[in-house]
Amino acid sequence: MKNRLSLLLLSSLIATMNLSAQQVIPSKKQTEDIHYLIENYALAREKKDVVLLESILTADVDQLVSSGKWRMGKKESMEGMLQSSTSNPGTRTLKIEKIRLFNAQCAIVDARYEIKNTNGTIRKMWSSFVVVLSENEWKISAIRNMLPAGQK
Repeated sequence: MKNRLSLLLLSSLIATMNLSAQQVIPSKKQTEDIHYLIENYALAREKKDVVLLESILTADVDQLVSSGKWRMGKKESMEGMLQSSTSNPGTRTLKIEKIRLFNAQCAIVDARYEIKNTNGTIRKMWSSFVVVLSENEWKISAIRNMLPAGQK
């Protein structure tokens, strides 16, 4: 009896460890779709394309910008993005470094974010995006922009 109980506990422990240790690896299609989403975000910001921007953000999107300001909801986020693109002109480049799926419908995307200013200087930051699959389309649910310490 004692051996059976020990075997049952050991089997349960091994099964639990295997379930929690599994990593969800994005498929080629998921990777391509997420890259396309982030490219569209950069394009919408660059061109100040309100229609494109609206189509790729969730209704409850929020954004924490490098200055520490929070933008809550689609309306405030979009207004802030468009205002920022106008007041900080330059070429925006987002280069995805890593995609980590939490499950088949949710991922975090880490990207290098650079703005080449009109005077030739480059502002180097990081962005993390929380993206969700909604009605078979990836959308941005949250954005975190970070300016490394000592950068401007």
